[in-house]
Amino acid sequence: MSPLLLAIDQGTTSTRAMVFDAAGRAIARAQEELPQFFPQPGWVEHDPNIIWQHALEVCRAVLARPEVGGVGRITAIGITNQRETTVLWDRTSGAPLAPAIVWQDRRTAARCAELSSPASAALVAERTGLVIDPYFSATKLAWLLDTVPGARDRAERGELAFGTIDCFLLWRLTEGHVHATDASNAARTLLFDIRRQQWDDELLALFDIPASLLPEVFDNAGYFGETTLFGRAIPITGMAGDQQAATVGQACFSPGDIKSTYGTGCFVVQNTGGELIASRHKLLSTVCYRLDGQTTYAIEGSIFVAGAAVQWLRDAIKLINNAGDTEALAREVPDTGGVYLVPAFTGLGAPYWDPLARGAILGLTRDSGIREIVRAALESVCYQTRDLLDAMQADGAPKPAALRVDGGMVGNDWLMQFLADMLAVSIERPEVTETTALGAAYLAGLGAGVFDSLDEVANNWQLNRRFTPQMEEDKRDALYAGWRAAVRRTLSHE
Repeated sequence: MSPLLLAIDQGTTSTRAMVFDAAGRAIARAQEELPQFFPQPGWVEHDPNIIWQHALEVCRAVLARPEVGGVGRITAIGITNQRETTVLWDRTSGAPLAPAIVWQDRRTAARCAELSSPASAALVAERTGLVIDPYFSATKLAWLLDTVPGARDRAERGELAFGTIDCFLLWRLTEGHVHATDASNAARTLLFDIRRQQWDDELLALFDIPASLLPEVFDNAGYFGETTLFGRAIPITGMAGDQQAATVGQACFSPGDIKSTYGTGCFVVQNTGGELIASRHKLLSTVCYRLDGQTTYAIEGSIFVAGAAVQWLRDAIKLINNAGDTEALAREVPDTGGVYLVPAFTGLGAPYWDPLARGAILGLTRDSGIREIVRAALESVCYQTRDLLDAMQADGAPKPAALRVDGGMVGNDWLMQFLADMLAVSIERPEVTETTALGAAYLAGLGAGVFDSLDEVANNWQLNRRFTPQMEEDKRDALYAGWRAAVRRTLSHE
């Protein structure tokens, strides 16, 4: 019987488990929605214990499916996760000391501003490829150490452990035997030198983080440990942050290959091979993946709100009943009538990096209604993607011939066509759009010897549909100019 691979995909709004075969076909899946907590404006939290319980539940559910044929068919496990989200826990009990601070959280904006001297910003950019922003883990961790009673003293004594969600799940799956992360997740903490591939003492000093908290850093494919929680010992042999996992799932293995994931946020990642490209236009240089000790780099643009804008339409202001309603509503009107929705609910990411920006709906008239606002929310995803691709090209990256897309939003054909029109680039949607989980499975397969090479993985990629640009250039540019004007009105420094 062919080997099967179990992927744990722990995202911002849900936790899922999926089983794939060696051809990259999804055999079974199970999912639990993850509750969000917003205790103060700009704060976003998760309960790590709920994350863990959901991870166990979805794994057990998917392994019980008859099409899987039992836990004995699972060759290995891969883990992928929402990046930057920060957990601090007790090394003895495994109990979290506080809620997890989610990547979207803005509570450390003032601290980031204090730290952002030219010298510090240059050090961070040189070592990590990142910017000093609340998005990343370091200031979240420092906030926990300074706010949770006794946490800093306990950390100095070596009693506590830090990790992103991948690391926390690995700890729990191995019942506290392994405290490790992978190179792609380590690269998102502001504490890891991505050239030397190690934790950096100067960065630890800058952010006031004790080295005793940090996990060991492994390649993205290899032996991380094993779990016995599902009835037999199963090796864990793959791990990557969600966007890097999606890049693997999209088979973007050559320099210039590019993908964009549309989930809670939107993340465009372009493979730059062995070359670390320093962005001059506020993009991020990061680790794409590290295999057999060899690092492949990427340039990335991060948008904080994409699908989360649709979730806001549904849950907060109740303009729609479900996300699937948006496509029909967008098709019912020829345009938004000049309405722009800037979804800066937790600030703006690349290329603006303004944590104090706030969302706005602009251009409303008496003719504006639900359909125009819903369409504006969808269009905002495409405008933000153009922001990123324009910045990449300004950094010297070639304009791609095609953009591979994935994530929950890409089933919306209207949105994909508008994306092609706004970018003037062909959009390629694969047969398997759950590429984050698929990438975790591929990495596990590489680590377990199911696949011999990346070429073998790439042969599995199949096109579902290609969307080609149809919009005239003048119209495209006029719409985008309106977007840029709307964004300027939401920035904190304008």
